[in-house]
Amino acid sequence: MTMTNLMSYLIPLPIILPAVAAALALLLGRHPLAQRLTAFFTLLALIALNGTMVWVVDHEGSHTLQIGGWDAPIGITLVADRLSTIMLTVSAIVLFCVVWYAISQGIRDGGDDEPVAVFLPTYLLLSMGVNVSFLAGDLFNLYVGFEIFLVASYVLLTLGASPSRVRAGVGYVMVSMASSLVFLFALAFVYASVGTINMAQIGERMGDIPDGTRAAIFGVVLVAFGIKAAVFPLDAWLPDSYPTAPSLVTAVFAGLLTKVGVYAIIRVRSVIFSDGSLDTLLMVVGLATMVMGILGAMAQADIKRLLSFTLVSHIGYMIFGVALGTAEGLSGAIFYAIHHILVQTALFLVVGLIERQAGTSSLRRLGSLAYISPVIAILYFIPAINLGGIPPFSGFIGKVMLIQAGAHEGGWLPWLLIGGAIATSLLTLYTMILVWSKGFWRDRRDAPEGALALARPAPLADVTDEVAFTDRDDVGRMPFGMVASTATLIAASVAVTIFAGPLTDITSRSAEALSDPAIYREEVLP
Repeated sequence: MTMTNLMSYLIPLPIILPAVAAALALLLGRHPLAQRLTAFFTLLALIALNGTMVWVVDHEGSHTLQIGGWDAPIGITLVADRLSTIMLTVSAIVLFCVVWYAISQGIRDGGDDEPVAVFLPTYLLLSMGVNVSFLAGDLFNLYVGFEIFLVASYVLLTLGASPSRVRAGVGYVMVSMASSLVFLFALAFVYASVGTINMAQIGERMGDIPDGTRAAIFGVVLVAFGIKAAVFPLDAWLPDSYPTAPSLVTAVFAGLLTKVGVYAIIRVRSVIFSDGSLDTLLMVVGLATMVMGILGAMAQADIKRLLSFTLVSHIGYMIFGVALGTAEGLSGAIFYAIHHILVQTALFLVVGLIERQAGTSSLRRLGSLAYISPVIAILYFIPAINLGGIPPFSGFIGKVMLIQAGAHEGGWLPWLLIGGAIATSLLTLYTMILVWSKGFWRDRRDAPEGALALARPAPLADVTDEVAFTDRDDVGRMPFGMVASTATLIAASVAVTIFAGPLTDITSRSAEALSDPAIYREEVLP
């Protein structure tokens, strides 16, 4: 069997497998063990599948699959190139580790009154939507992928139906609906202008559109994707929505879903709007996102909200790389996205362990964690210094790649972004050390509200009863799977550092291909 024939079977599987598994998990709602095994092994298989596609694509070049018997640009086209397969693989690792964490937590805490049975089918549906977004070769199916994982995210965000989660969920739904509406307007403008929604053919025809019209359409597209990616000033919804969800849900939202928006920006900037007409605007947006996000993080007293603001801040690094419009900048943006997906997700999973151990994520109540649970201290410390950009970790490597790309581009604005990137990195390190100092190193008795804790940790329902910390009888009880899944994700982030050389080679080849839109068009269009 040739590689082309092999890929024709592999490309649709990241969409088909989670869809079938979601249906099966729903049918197995009364059989929790079978449901959990279905979700666990489906996502584990996706890691191997997507890793295989990365190897094939990197050695053989991009592959496309035409669905329904219609060739591009009329039919549905799935495109597996280096960028999409890399994102598929990293997302599969994250999705697997989070579901392992969730299963371990649910086995320990899941009660009859908690909607655990609906969590796994919804989670698998979210996985399917993410994979559709990465493989879509046209804007309409990119929109479909977004809507699939957004519908699933509405359910996951409001699990437990507590007032705070429903309130946050309503805000999230309204913002997502606005983003989807803007995306639909963008689709209409594109089709009215060029008569197609296939990304390769749109890029081919955009050169015939007046500059002003092309820039206006790109602006509408950027607003739609900017909301999903949470770039400034379209980021205000995120810190209010994510911290109210269970930590495992927040982990996959923060680590992965915002990067789908970043992926979409990279794709349309390189394939469709490759003239760079709005690169200056993107640079300004990237700088503002970095600075405003980290300033917001410094003002927070809750670890979840603090991490939500750092999430916004570090999206700015990826926008910086995209805005440079060079292969070097794109390579840095892709590498940094890989790093950030793994590290940010790991940190939110650690917060879930902290909540379980101490009953809260508020820095006003935390302390002594380094003595109470050295394992959690280690699990926090490694991704924290990685996010802060301490050498030789991947956070440092990614920032250096972006700074070098900006320096090679030259000009006062790239140098301004370099200054902003360095300042943001230092302030990120400061916030990470602040959490360590207050939550881990300080004696809990010295915390302003250190004597209080929640009655018990619960994965899918809010618990508001406050008791004395010494009266809790579940301190230190953490299932092995929760710790092991978090450690596995941290190990994956460390592996990015260890194998940074081969990985940057792949991201460089991906960026070089993206920098020449003709390559993508030749691969997609017959």
